[in-house]
Amino acid sequence: MADVAAKAGVSRALVSIVFRDQPGAGQETRDRVLRVADEIGYRPDNAARLLARGRSRALGVMFTVRQTFHADLIEGIYAEAERHGYDVLLSATAQGRGEVKAVEALLSHRCEAMILLCSDSAPEGLETLGQRTVAVSVGRRMSGSPVDFVHSAEGKGVRQAMDYLVELGHRDIVHVDGGRGPGSAERRRAYRAAMRRHGLESEIRVIPGNHTEESGIDAGRLLMAERDAGRPLPTAVLAANDRCAMGLLMAFGRAGVEVPGEVSVVGYDDSHLSHLMPVGLTTVRQDAVLMAEHAVRFAVQRLDDKGLEPQEAVIEPKLVVRDTTRAPRGM
Repeated sequence: MADVAAKAGVSRALVSIVFRDQPGAGQETRDRVLRVADEIGYRPDNAARLLARGRSRALGVMFTVRQTFHADLIEGIYAEAERHGYDVLLSATAQGRGEVKAVEALLSHRCEAMILLCSDSAPEGLETLGQRTVAVSVGRRMSGSPVDFVHSAEGKGVRQAMDYLVELGHRDIVHVDGGRGPGSAERRRAYRAAMRRHGLESEIRVIPGNHTEESGIDAGRLLMAERDAGRPLPTAVLAANDRCAMGLLMAFGRAGVEVPGEVSVVGYDDSHLSHLMPVGLTTVRQDAVLMAEHAVRFAVQRLDDKGLEPQEAVIEPKLVVRDTTRAPRGM
């Protein structure tokens, strides 16, 4: 700032006024100061200025690499954070980089609050984090933790999908589950409950999986091997999420199985990739924008009032019917 002031022929205080966009400098002076700053490559260090006041005004977001729905959430988080005057810093979990390391990286950069996308942390881990800093868990709910929660009504979304499949005439409906992933237990329970409610208890079948394309491919190969051994294919599959559903579509396509002619496939999330494929995926939409807005608001509200009781937002899901589902053959 002293260099800018000297070259522009003004005081350092006036340079500060210009960069803080405060009254006290004429337009000609402002233009000259900004031009000189650009010439010498000066940029104000807003982070340092905020830290000097004891604030970073940065929200840390932990996400998982390759989870397409997380990209949709992050896009919404950026927009909402900007409306509240906050920056966003990202830290990813990946193979060899767990949640602890991802979160500690954000804390080391002095993020004021953490937004955790589909955390796999144990309850005690979330509780410890909630005691250290402001934290919001998106996609995973844990009762008793001192953190805020944003998630969709998982059971309701699965019921919508299952009711739709049964109305089409499907009876042999398999669920490829999400293992220990966020929301998976709720979706698994809702699938079983829906099958029982429709009188299909004897047809219940859950294939272990996870929230990746690989798990869908593995499940598809298993069903193909069973078909080759004489067991008929199910007429419909409810996948753990969109990525798993995409893996199923890949496996079925390679084996020459027509979707939805022979097997209907339903995903979960309505990530942006679900409608960019050659065949649009029928899926259950989680409203990423609304979830992101709630997560940022919860974080900002708790930063303003640390005494708030833990908050919870349950977002309504919606079945989105596209091209991967139809009535079974012969119906």
